[in-house]
Parts: sequence; structure tokens; C-alpha cells
Amino acid sequence: MYLASLKCAFKRLIAASLLIIFPVSLWAQDANAPAQSATAAQGSSQAALPQAPSSNEKRLVVTDYSKPKRAFPNVIAPYTSPDVPPPDVANTSRIDSLMRDGKIYLSMDDAVALALENNLDIAIARYNFGIADTDVLRAKSGANQILGVNTGIVQNTPGGGVGGLSGTVGSGPGGTSAAAGGIAAGTSGIVSTTEGLGPLITSFDPIISGTLQIDHLRTQCTSPFCNPAGTVQNTGTANFTYTQGFHSGTNLQVGFTNSRVTTNNPFQNLSPQLNSGFKFQLTQHLLQGFGFTPNDRLIRIAKNDREISDVAFRLQVVTTVDQIQNLYWNLVYAYENVRVQQEALAFAQKTLSDNQKQVQIGSLAPIEVVRAQNTVALDQQNLVQAQTNLDLQQLLMKNALSRTLQDPRLASAEVIPTTTMALPAQEAVVPTEDLVNEALQHRAELAESRIDLANRDVSARAIKSSLLPSLDLFAYYGGSGVGGVQSPYATCGTGGQFVPPCVDSSGYGTTLGKLVDSSSPDKGAGITLNIPIRNRQSQALAARSLLELRQAEMRMQQLENQVRIEVRNAQFSVTQNRASVQAAQAAVELAKQSLDAEQKKYNLGASTSTNVLNYQSQLAAAQSQLVSTQAAYEKAQVELDRATGLLLEHAGIVMDDAVKGEVTHMPKIPFVAPRQDIQSVMPPSAQNQQPAQQQ
Repeated sequence: MYLASLKCAFKRLIAASLLIIFPVSLWAQDANAPAQSATAAQGSSQAALPQAPSSNEKRLVVTDYSKPKRAFPNVIAPYTSPDVPPPDVANTSRIDSLMRDGKIYLSMDDAVALALENNLDIAIARYNFGIADTDVLRAKSGANQILGVNTGIVQNTPGGGVGGLSGTVGSGPGGTSAAAGGIAAGTSGIVSTTEGLGPLITSFDPIISGTLQIDHLRTQCTSPFCNPAGTVQNTGTANFTYTQGFHSGTNLQVGFTNSRVTTNNPFQNLSPQLNSGFKFQLTQHLLQGFGFTPNDRLIRIAKNDREISDVAFRLQVVTTVDQIQNLYWNLVYAYENVRVQQEALAFAQKTLSDNQKQVQIGSLAPIEVVRAQNTVALDQQNLVQAQTNLDLQQLLMKNALSRTLQDPRLASAEVIPTTTMALPAQEAVVPTEDLVNEALQHRAELAESRIDLANRDVSARAIKSSLLPSLDLFAYYGGSGVGGVQSPYATCGTGGQFVPPCVDSSGYGTTLGKLVDSSSPDKGAGITLNIPIRNRQSQALAARSLLELRQAEMRMQQLENQVRIEVRNAQFSVTQNRASVQAAQAAVELAKQSLDAEQKKYNLGASTSTNVLNYQSQLAAAQSQLVSTQAAYEKAQVELDRATGLLLEHAGIVMDDAVKGEVTHMPKIPFVAPRQDIQSVMPPSAQNQQPAQQQ
């Protein structure tokens, strides 16, 4: 009885466990199904590709030039030239890993990764980090001027292009557009001539200046009171000065003077005579230049410019990634169009061959052969145009993804896209206001303008200090000491009439002691006031700085309005291009059915081969148009991401990888799918010539 009940309970426990585990296992399988299917699809598309050799990347070391060289343990280090390595113009090994059998099998993710590593536009913009760092270091030293940094967009890579309603990209010097960061650069070309101006700043770095001098003077005797042989005087001088300014508008100066004079002048009691003196003076600005605001202005501006460089580099990466994706879709279109034209030419050639056979047996008029030959010629022309366009797009892509094309393997390699376009079943519906808010928060241009406005405000407040009169409070303390040996040329005695007393000999140590024993003090305090009458120069400068600030604020509002329009335009473009894709798909389906119907009529003798070729040409045109609209849809999606400022986030790009030029986290571009039929579309002659070029 007891055993039976125990067995029954055990069976119930097993049944309950199965009921719990089975649904969980089904849920886990469903959850993993998309990932497994995507992995399987990608794996099947890559299964036919040869394995690429692995390689170790050399990590780029980013140097912080805002930090000075340390004087310890190498005291001469601050006075040596910094080490800036020459530019590396070699391609990263990622290209070699994608090259198989003389062909580059390139996915969209690989294209973006290669651009982050090799694109020269990004490589040129990467130098702006170090340039901005040097301005920070220079401002910390107390320099009265920052040199500025070019934070415009570099776009010297041909092809692709960037959408949007903004002005022409690459209109500035060196192929860059005007942007914030640096004196007289301004936001979006707005001039900033007063940035960084204000009261004079004393160097925050201590400055020690010294003079060591030896002088020999001989003068002829022109008086009965001098040495008949002439007066000879030898003077040695050693003077030193220490100067330093502080962020509060305080200036410190310490002077130390020394001289040693030997002479044969009988009226000079001491020879050699030692003279030493020092003076410590502290000056504090009370009106103009008072406080941290005017004296730290260049440090704050330089740090803001460094932050602008970060934002500008992000904008550079966004622009280049946008361009690379557009280039890739141009390549995909060119690749697909060649396949369409090849199929159209093959169909026309087969029709021509069939017509020639029918003419030979007398079942078809010879004119049908001529018409078929004309169609073949037109299709051959279309194919040549498609192939040359593919060659151009391959060249543009290789140039955009490499630092040099001198490698013959790279120059002659065919680029085969392994990613194709994917149209989502249903477009995500996002309110326009949400997209606009995302753009206002994430657009790099707006972030640059906000930081630039902060710089202008700093300059305006510093220039406001320049309007005040100059009022300085100063205090000083000093002393002097004299020593030496009784001159053998001078007459001395006990101090009687006309006979000076003999002096006791004293050395340099005794002379220095007199500087601080209050035997010969020099101390005092005072105020210096400087009032410029009418003060027109400072008034003009202050007014100009405020006018430029207000102008930049108005430009900021204009940029926000422009961003709003760009987002709406990009959203409209996605909607319109999706409708174009759907219309093109319907046109292809209609062309296929029309061709099929015409072929059936031709087989029944109710049509001609000319009509069949016409419908085939219509099908080829519809297929080419479909590929074009799909590429336009993908570009519209890229433009929407760019307009909202979310291109890098949606592409899975890590900015640290872009800064270092080494991709450790592969991008994941949305709205793409792996290609299932990866094959070359180059003519057989070109494929046969390629191995010979590599040898």
C-alpha cells in the first residue's frame, strides 16, 4: 500500500516536471529561432567563400598633447621637440582578410569597419584631437592667444555624397567646411573675430631670465684727479629675474642683481667692489583683469574647443559612414544591374539564335533576324554601360576604404557585395515630433553651436573687463649690500679731513647677508591708475563681441529650424521611396506576366519574336528600376538616421574604435540582409586576366 502510493506520487512529480520544462524549452527555441536563422542564412551565404588568413592588428596609441613633458628625471625634456610619428599610409590587414582568390567579398558591416580604419577623411580629422590638445596646453601656460583648430568636415573622398538640406559639404580650405573651434572660424561660417580677446595675461608658467656679462673699460685721463696712465675698470654682472602670473590677476616679480668691479681709479675705495640687491614685488589688478574670469578665459575656451573637436570628429564619422553606405548601395545597384543586363542579353542572344534557325528552314521572315540583332546590340550596349559603371563603383569603394591603391592586388581586385537590400514588411511608425526631438538632442552641429556660444559668452565677459580703468595695487620689499677689498690705488687713513677711512675687507657672503639684515632696506606700497579718456577702442570691442554673440544665437535658431526641416524631409523621403519600391515590384511582376503571356502567344503562332523581345526589354528595365528604387530606399533610411543624429547608434559604431582607427566591435547596419548567391559578374576575360596581374 505504502509502495503503491509512493510510486503514484513519483509519477505525478515527473508529469508536472514535463509540463513545466516542455513549454520553457519551446519558448527558448522560439527565442533563439531568429538568431539561429540569421546565423544560418549568413553562414550559408559565406560557406562557399574561402577562408581568409588571420592577422594581428597594431593598436594605435593616442597621445595626449595637453600634458607637458615632465622635467623629472630628465630636466631637459621640456626643452626637446615632441615626438609626432609620421602618418601611416599602409592599409590595415582587414582588407587582406576579406580578399579571397583575388576578389574582395565585402559586406556592409565590413565596409563601415574598413572606413573607420582606413578612410583618409577620418584619418585627417583625427589629427584635430592633438591640435586642440596643444591649444589647451598653451592656454594653461598663460598665453595671450589660442591658435584655434579646424573642426570642419573633411570630404575629399569622391563618390557617395551626403543628403540633407544643408549647404555644400567640403567648401572650406583643404576640402573642409567652416565650423566652430578656433579664432575667426565660428559656427557654420559665422565670423568670431573677438574670441579670446580681453585683458593682458601674465604667463602662468614661471619665467626665469638672467644676464651674465663681463665688461672691460679703459678711459683716457683728462683730469688731474685720475690715474695718469688712464682708468681701467673691469665689471662682472650676474642678474636674475623671476616672473609669474596667477589666475586671480596677481603678478609676482623677484629681481636679484650682482656685480663685481675692479678699477685703478684712486677715488674708488673698494677694488674689487661687490654689489648685490634684490627686490620682491607683488601686484594685484583691482579693476581691469581682476579675478579668474578674464584670466582663465583662454583655458576655458581651449577646453571647449577640445570638446568641439570631439563633437566635430563624431560629425566627421557620421558624414563618412553616411557616404560609405551610399557608396555601398551604389555598388549593389551596379552589381545587380549588371546581372539584369546579362540576363536580358542572354535572352536576346537565344532569341536571335532561334530566329536564325527558323529563317534557315523557311518558317520565319529574315527581317525578324535583323530585329533580333538590333535588340542584341542594344542589350550589349546596356551591358557595357552597366559593367563600366560597376568598375567605377568598385574603384570608388576601394579608394574610400583604403589609404593607398598602390598595392596591385587591391587595384585589380573585384569587389563583390555580400549584403543586399532588405525592405521591412512594415515600416515603423514614429511620430515626427519624437524624431525632431531626437535630432535636437543628438545632432553634432547643434552641439558644436552650443559649445561655441559658451565660448563667445566667455569672451564677451572678458572683454567687458577691458572696459574698466587699470587700477593696480602693488607692494615691494628689497635690500642692497656692498662689500669688497680696500683698493691699493686709493688713499685712506684714520678718517681725517680729505682722507677717507680705510674699510674692512668683506666677502660675497657678507654682502648677501646685508640684503636681509635690514641694513639697507627698500620697501613700499602704492597704487597705479590708468584711465583711457573716452575709451573708444574698448567700447567698440565690447560692442562687437556682443553683436557677434547675438548673431551666433540667431544662427543657432536657424540651425534648429533647418534640422526640423531635414528630419521631416528625410521622413517624407523614406515614405516616398518605400512607395516607389512597392510600385517597382508591381511593375516587375506585371512585366514577368506580360512576357510569359507573350511567349505563350508566340508558341501558338499568335505573336512575333520582336514582341517577345520588347516585353523582355520592358522586364529588364523594370528589374533595373526596382534595384534603383531599393537602393534609393536604403539611402533614405541612412539619411533619416543622419538627420536625427542616430546614425552611429543604429549602426552599432563605437566612437572609441573610430578615434583609435581600430575596430574591435563590428558595426551592425540595419535594413540589410546577407546575399544568398554570391558570385562574380565580371566578364570571363577580365577574370582570366586578373590572376596574371597578380603574378
